[in-house]
Amino acid sequence: MEKTIARLTHLLDTLPERFSKINFLEWEFRHPNKWSKKEILGHLVDSACNNHQRFLKAQFEELPFKVHPYNQNQLVALNAWQQKPMAELINLWETLNRQILRVIKRIPADQLDNSCDVYDKEGLVTLGWLIEDYVVHMEHHLKQILGPEL
Repeated sequence: MEKTIARLTHLLDTLPERFSKINFLEWEFRHPNKWSKKEILGHLVDSACNNHQRFLKAQFEELPFKVHPYNQNQLVALNAWQQKPMAELINLWETLNRQILRVIKRIPADQLDNSCDVYDKEGLVTLGWLIEDYVVHMEHHLKQILGPEL
């Protein structure tokens, strides 16, 4: 978990400044049937909102904790990320993830082994795996925004 915490900390400490240097038009450009970079960051906000609750509930709800899916495309559309001012979107992404970082740092080691039933996985995973997968998912989308060099 230490490596995952270090990776997330590094992203939060370095990316807001890099985001602020991206041209407005580059943030908003949308290929047909694809999300813009702005919508990708909005999707990461949606992911943070959902996973924050998962990381908390997996510590106190009945096990295995059931991880329910969410409609990513509908959330991006309904949140209207494309119309959100960039400074607010960057701040929201950072603030939510700093709270997630606080939460995961406080999870007792034995709780990281709590079993989770993820809707699209065969077999059970652990809360620790769920947290690691969250950061991997984030890095995947951040590479879509910033390129392969994170």
